[in-house]
Amino acid sequence: MWKLETRLNAAKKVTSYRVLWQVEQEVFKESFKLYAQADGHRSSLLAAQRAGEAFDLVSGLPPSMLRPKGDLSWYRFTEEYIDMKWPDAAATARQTMAEALIRVMPVFVKEGKNEPDAKVVRSALRQWGYNTEYRNGHDMPADVRKVLEWLARNTLSVKAVSDPDILRALQRAVTRRLDGKRFAPSVARKTRGVLFNALDYAIEKKLIDANPLSSVKWTAMPKGKRKVDKRAVPNPVQARTLLAAVGALPRSGPRLEAFFGAMYYAGLRPEEAVSLNKRNLSSLPEPVWNEQTQEYVYDWGEFHLEKAEPHAGGRWTNTGRPRDERPLKSRGDDEGRPVSFPPDLTRLLWRHIRTFGFGPDGRLFCAERGGEIPMITYTRAWRAARKAALTEEVQATPLAARPYDLRHAAVSTRLAAGVDPAEVAAWAGHSVGVLMEVYATFLDGGEAANRARIEKILGHQPRGRLPEQ
Repeated sequence: MWKLETRLNAAKKVTSYRVLWQVEQEVFKESFKLYAQADGHRSSLLAAQRAGEAFDLVSGLPPSMLRPKGDLSWYRFTEEYIDMKWPDAAATARQTMAEALIRVMPVFVKEGKNEPDAKVVRSALRQWGYNTEYRNGHDMPADVRKVLEWLARNTLSVKAVSDPDILRALQRAVTRRLDGKRFAPSVARKTRGVLFNALDYAIEKKLIDANPLSSVKWTAMPKGKRKVDKRAVPNPVQARTLLAAVGALPRSGPRLEAFFGAMYYAGLRPEEAVSLNKRNLSSLPEPVWNEQTQEYVYDWGEFHLEKAEPHAGGRWTNTGRPRDERPLKSRGDDEGRPVSFPPDLTRLLWRHIRTFGFGPDGRLFCAERGGEIPMITYTRAWRAARKAALTEEVQATPLAARPYDLRHAAVSTRLAAGVDPAEVAAWAGHSVGVLMEVYATFLDGGEAANRARIEKILGHQPRGRLPEQ
């Protein structure tokens, strides 16, 4: 089917000329302001057909009319970039790359009347376009395929990234959300890092000559070091109260008290606590009965961590499971980490083991029906415990808003106790530099002690009458 239409507005005046043609069962359309442009496009299509060229089923164009050699649309290029990185990337890294490229995609989308809704575009990219496994290994819904094909035809060339206006727009996309608010510094840095790496890949593909970000200093990048909000870190009384509140929850609560206890007393990341196995208990001393106090006494224990299972969602992992089995953070495949923990956690672990035992695979913390504890289960339990243990006024603050704040509290407690920072860093799985930048958050009790020392040096407590009003 070949057709050239004249399009009129309500006043019966010519507004554009549209060429329609069909490749197999798909109808393609292209509009032009001038008749000569439209007729030239139609003539080129007919010439390609007479020459026996095979028309592309996605763009509807013959090879002679596709983008010149050495050029790609931004969407096609980023699709190739994701495919290149996918095999060796962790599930969480795959997700990070996809989200970063989705943030900058609007900069490269041409304006057009038939542009899909922005939310639909983001969903199509997140679920399919930037997911190599699903795009190549599953039946893609027709509406999603239509959106991605539209992006392939209607995103700017990779070469456009060197345009000053595009660079300015990229800076805004990297540093600000769609509502205009600034991204957190960590999000902006990750997005710029992915974009920078993608453009380096464009150089390898000979699509551009140089990385334009190398010579551009973005003054709008959010400032600020990585650090813990001190208000979020619970002190020992608050932490113990929250752990007890978890244990008092119905159903899953008793299973989770020691799970959260491992984050607080041993400073484990959630993905490390989830993966704990019987073999990781390198030392769990038996309780000893004390005749004088008529109670059991517990001693220090030790984990030997081997791996972590960060949550990414089944669409991003190789196994389809929501968690991806990975080496410990900042460590090699076979590099473990010893973590000592105090008697408080030894007591919780013995109670947990005697009540629930181990999973069939030796897993320490299991869901009610076996297997790993779902992230949604423990996050809901933590919210419920926080609601039960804290007043409404305190709930409105950042105090222990996330389970991860228990790890912050663990590191801060050891630092406040005067433990050598190098030892704390090794136990927490960090360098000393990262530890002092991120985790050196001292508890309120430590600050109170410092104030007391200052008062002691001053030599007295001020006393007297209030001044006259």
